[in-house]
Amino acid sequence: MTREEAQKEIEKLRKDIHYHNYRYYVLDDPVISDAEYDRLFRRLQELEEQFPDLITPDSPTQRVGAEPLEAFETVQHTVPMLSLDNAFTEEEVREFDARLHRLLQMDAPFEYTVEPKIDGVAVELVYQDGRFVLGSTRGDGVTGENITANLKTLPQIPLQLLDETLPIPSRLEVRGEVYYPLDAFRKLNEERERAGEPVFANPRNAAAGSLRQLDPRITAQRPLEIFIHGLGVIEGYTLNSQWEALEAFRAWGLRVNPLSRKVVGIDEAIDRYKELLDRREQLEYEIDGAVIKLNSFELQNRAGVRTRSPRWAIAYKFPAHQEVTQIIDIVAQVGRTGAITPVAVMKPVRIGGVEVSRATLHNQDEIDRKDIRIGDWVVVQRAGDVIPEVVKVVTSRRTGKEKKYKLPDTCPVCGARVVRLPGEAVARCENVSCPAQVKESIRHFASKGAMDIDGLGEKLIDQLVEKGLIKSYADLYFLTLDQLKNLERMGEKSAQNLLEAIDKSRNVPLDRFLYALGIRHVGEHIARVLANHFGSLDKIKNASEEELMAIHEIGPQVAKSIVQFFSEKRNLETLKKLFEGGVRIQEPQPEAGADNRFAGMTFVFTGALERFTRDEAERLVEERGGRAASSVSRKTTYVVAGPGAGSKLAKARELGIPVISEKEFLEMLK
Repeated sequence: MTREEAQKEIEKLRKDIHYHNYRYYVLDDPVISDAEYDRLFRRLQELEEQFPDLITPDSPTQRVGAEPLEAFETVQHTVPMLSLDNAFTEEEVREFDARLHRLLQMDAPFEYTVEPKIDGVAVELVYQDGRFVLGSTRGDGVTGENITANLKTLPQIPLQLLDETLPIPSRLEVRGEVYYPLDAFRKLNEERERAGEPVFANPRNAAAGSLRQLDPRITAQRPLEIFIHGLGVIEGYTLNSQWEALEAFRAWGLRVNPLSRKVVGIDEAIDRYKELLDRREQLEYEIDGAVIKLNSFELQNRAGVRTRSPRWAIAYKFPAHQEVTQIIDIVAQVGRTGAITPVAVMKPVRIGGVEVSRATLHNQDEIDRKDIRIGDWVVVQRAGDVIPEVVKVVTSRRTGKEKKYKLPDTCPVCGARVVRLPGEAVARCENVSCPAQVKESIRHFASKGAMDIDGLGEKLIDQLVEKGLIKSYADLYFLTLDQLKNLERMGEKSAQNLLEAIDKSRNVPLDRFLYALGIRHVGEHIARVLANHFGSLDKIKNASEEELMAIHEIGPQVAKSIVQFFSEKRNLETLKKLFEGGVRIQEPQPEAGADNRFAGMTFVFTGALERFTRDEAERLVEERGGRAASSVSRKTTYVVAGPGAGSKLAKARELGIPVISEKEFLEMLK
């Protein structure tokens, strides 16, 4: 056989195998026997062995061919992979629909798609001219990890898109959910138990663990599956709606959930949710709700997005799984801010596929309100199918031997006094050097969204603190190889890896550094708001409460907490030590050629706006270098007033702040 003849046959074999994979894995409707498929595959292998220069990355034989990686590369998503807002009641779903009608100023019922919410791992697939070239995890929504080699092992993912009925886009980025089938998950855990290995908590964790294997051959051994549900980017072809996109995905050979439906009006959407809830227990994979999306892409674009989630979609979650179990004990747990939280220790019970033996009781007021006692039988649920909590006491099962519980007056870890400030529900340990607080603050500091110090786990932190090697997270940057290599389960190689991870964390973006500090009420989002607004740590340190509260999304509680943090001598000493240890902050830089026409200006919006929602108007200001504040002060540059403007308009006139109309604001944007 000549090379040209081989190439022609290879191309036909690949096309046939891609098509039969589609019939088998996507349509569940094969048209040839397994034996016939095997013959096609073996013939392709034989020809590629004879002509290895004809092997291409999208060949069906190359699903498992990559060498193990040392680490995953980072991938930036072209369009952020946003999370969804949750709804737990029908009332919340109807409010979502009413909000969209108000926002879009439309009276007619909307067309929606209702799709099962797969309880798996979100991923993105990128196709260039029909060829699968990149696969990544969702990560933080902006950047993820390159897991292309692992995703190639999933037979439902076509390495080459089909062009039978629709032309193939020049570039296609789609989002999907990788999951672990329930029967396979149970079998996996049984095998791990027999081998003495730790079992996975639930199918989602099993899927995540399987996808993040550095060796694709391990991933290939796990029977992962995928459904494609969303569009990121498409070039060279036009899609006008979510339903049209799902139909196109099917035509291109991508696997779409067959239970997805297009409906008209929120009533039909809710009915479809109830149908999925009824079918939940019969499915071979876990779903934890239904995703309701506006069908029209034009309406989606008009509705827009918030910081973390789209306005045009909502996840209507199924009721949390509940079980009844007995409280064996109640213990006090100390958090990184000194908060003393009562935790119920219970007889283990499985809820939603996860074994639960502990549940938060929140605070003493909650214990008293629900009259929870040691020895009680209680209803436990995983709130939002995640956090275990005690819902109520089964008082009919009381025997009279139950004991009431009261939080201790002294810290269970260090013995310091426990205080509860007026107006607060949480009691706190007063000792800032409490080992429990120190450990929790270090765990938070090293976490993925903060300094991201790989390898610094809970047990290692416990050792470092208990042996006196570190007293705060700043001490991490002064650890030596000799100190680490003699710790339990470390060794010289592990110690060196940890030191390299610590060194890597020395250069950190401002927002992640702020989050890592553990300032009360400053989560990842508020940290980004502060970083983008002030641009440097020094400006944040010196900001007054009034300046902080002038920033949209920062209220008096957050402002007070930030000012208090940077006024405490101990915190300033910790910052100094961090910088002495080589930590360097990367301050946000304006993009080249960015529109900064509103730089130095502060806008306040009040009253009704006709062309924008309030969030959109504020985003337009921030995109042009300005600030959007929620309250009027002497530092306000303009107040944009629409119909119904009230106290903010009066305040602007009192202070002599220029007031402009929405039309004038539009002129400034041009």
